[in-house]
Amino acid sequence: MKDHTRISEIRADLESGVVTCAELVEGYLDRIDAQPELNAFLEVWADEAREQARRVDSKVKSGQAGRLAGVVIALKDVLAYEGHKVSASSKILEGFTSIYTGTAVQRLLDEDAILIGRTNCDEFAMGASNENSAYGVVLNAADKSRVPGGSSGGSAVAVQAGLCHASLGTDTGGSIRQPAAFTGLVGMKPTYGLVSRWGLLAYASSFDQIGPITKSVEDNALILEIMAGPDANDSTVSQRPKPHYEVKSADRKFRFGIMQEAVEHPGLDPFIRDSVYKLADQLGADGHEVGFFHFPLLDYMVPAYYILTTAEASSNLSRYSGLMYGYRSPDAHDLESTYIYSRTQGFGQEVKRRIMLGTFVLSSDYYDAYYKKGQQVRRIIRQKTEEILGQFDAILLPTTSTPAFRLGEKSKDPVAMYLADLFTVQANLAGNPAISIPWNSTPEGLPTGMQLMCNHFEEQKLYELAKTLEKYK
Repeated sequence: MKDHTRISEIRADLESGVVTCAELVEGYLDRIDAQPELNAFLEVWADEAREQARRVDSKVKSGQAGRLAGVVIALKDVLAYEGHKVSASSKILEGFTSIYTGTAVQRLLDEDAILIGRTNCDEFAMGASNENSAYGVVLNAADKSRVPGGSSGGSAVAVQAGLCHASLGTDTGGSIRQPAAFTGLVGMKPTYGLVSRWGLLAYASSFDQIGPITKSVEDNALILEIMAGPDANDSTVSQRPKPHYEVKSADRKFRFGIMQEAVEHPGLDPFIRDSVYKLADQLGADGHEVGFFHFPLLDYMVPAYYILTTAEASSNLSRYSGLMYGYRSPDAHDLESTYIYSRTQGFGQEVKRRIMLGTFVLSSDYYDAYYKKGQQVRRIIRQKTEEILGQFDAILLPTTSTPAFRLGEKSKDPVAMYLADLFTVQANLAGNPAISIPWNSTPEGLPTGMQLMCNHFEEQKLYELAKTLEKYK
């Protein structure tokens, strides 16, 4: 099976008769069967994918195919697709079937995307390693002793290992960008409100965003363009007109800002630090403006993020009670025990930890000390980010402080795991768009990522910047 790096290549081969959608689907299904140890998929919709492929092949022949004809896409297991299971990789939603299709997913289907299955993830998207799933860990295809990143680890590995062409993930604090960096892919966290959250199982509603994980910047832009735009089902979506992205390397020179505290952080891997400095030198030599700025709030971002997101998780996950759908404990014998046993047995350790943290910070005795203060810090971070982006076209950062770490390396230390989000949470706290693009691999062959962040709704500029940086790899 030919590896297509871009959707444009798939479309050209379909129209010339070199390949059919049916052949593409069979190729991916064979690869999925050959690599079960990766544990990227929780469920593969083989027969449905074949049927979709036949329908799209007919459209290709008649010249009526959509822009995603022949593009095989996997969905993170937090996205609703009517008639299909969705569990957030949690036992609490065991056996639950969605009764509707989310807006982002429907827009892909309307353009003839072929959906092949749902991918494993950290339970309720809570994690940075994909070790928190109720259905086992996902392995990094570059080194199976290492994590793929989280929470969208299954979505990233599915693309990395060639089990599908692209995938959808969600990003609450870096859950698209971090696994994209660990697997050598392009991952986009859109501006908050660009993509409808209708059909997304919520973790932290004021942070969550759906975005694409792809092999190329061009594919990423096309999929995001198709998903974006107003939606009557989501009041938090921007009413801006549906965007159109043209992806090309810009001729003009840009102003890049690099956070001094990030590149000097003691936890930053020396190889990644050297990559940032080398890139800064190359950009400067080519006439781009590169400046270093101070951001004294760096060490406050992760604590503020976890105070606010756990509070929202405590509220959002209160709907899972064992009463109306999902898992109900066999030990339950009355209303109270149904709640207690179903949640105790249905939620994993990390989810329970975050629910308890969130309930604590929302309690009347501690609300002002934690939640209110966290919201104040969030506002300051957003204001400071806007000030910085008033001076620069983009903030340039490493996506992660290290390459993919080993399985189990941080699982017993929640604080160390939370700090894996150090360079990604800023975009979620401030609501800005950010993209991770594949960068140089370490001497051990582990992928790394470089991250760019722009002002709200400047995804077009982000894609231009990403294309511009590609030549410096």
